[in-house]
Amino acid sequence: MKKVLACLWLIAAMLLGTVAQAADTDLAKKSTINEILARKELRVGFDSGYMPFEMTDKNGNYIGFDLDLARELAKSMGVKLVPVNIDFDGIIPALLTGKIDVIISGMTLTQERNLKIGFTDPYIQIGQSVLLNKKHEGTITSWQQLNDLKFLVISRQGTTGEEAVKRNMPKAQFKTFEKEADGALEVANGRADAWVYDMPFNIVFFAEHGGGKLVHLDTPFTYEPLAMGIRQGDPDFMNFLNNFLRQVKADGRYDRMYNKWIKSTDWFGQTQR
Repeated sequence: MKKVLACLWLIAAMLLGTVAQAADTDLAKKSTINEILARKELRVGFDSGYMPFEMTDKNGNYIGFDLDLARELAKSMGVKLVPVNIDFDGIIPALLTGKIDVIISGMTLTQERNLKIGFTDPYIQIGQSVLLNKKHEGTITSWQQLNDLKFLVISRQGTTGEEAVKRNMPKAQFKTFEKEADGALEVANGRADAWVYDMPFNIVFFAEHGGGKLVHLDTPFTYEPLAMGIRQGDPDFMNFLNNFLRQVKADGRYDRMYNKWIKSTDWFGQTQR
């Protein structure tokens, strides 16, 4: 009797293993990887204008840290890069409806977004900093002081900058803009007190427009990992992307991109104004 039961258990285990293997095979066939290779194109969604990650140069070409990363990714897959410029609010819907294959757009990995899409391991870590109008120089030295009704604080709509203001400065007056440059210029021109946004953008904007107009409180007060976004339920594509990130960080390509776009300002003259 024991031998019969043992045989039955063995048969059941084999059947379950076969079913699981078939399910894994079906999942692999549905991976975005197969669509990209069949199409011979990698469609990357981003929102041009977020310096220094994605911008448009004077010839209408897309440039920046994220674009270089996307080019390396397409090269590693042996396919053509198709950059798809989409307003930030529409990037996740575009991914979910299959209009793009992956998001590489300076997107912060948040729990709210992670409920909708999958994220790779972070490829860079940033945080929110503050650009102040010059009139506050010496009197405001910390973001905490902006939590007051007498201050108008602004950020970009639908971003972690907006979330940071609402969470950390709930007493302040608040306004959003659809584009980073428009909001930051509002502070530079004296129509608002402070701009809260990702530190890399603030560094670049301050270098270009800050002279005599702005003060940069350049210590980030949030932790924000930026990651690539893909549709959920695609472990093969996720595995490929994470291994790609490990490779570029280990072989020097990542350092070259980081030095070119994050550490250096030599690219300033290339961008549209």
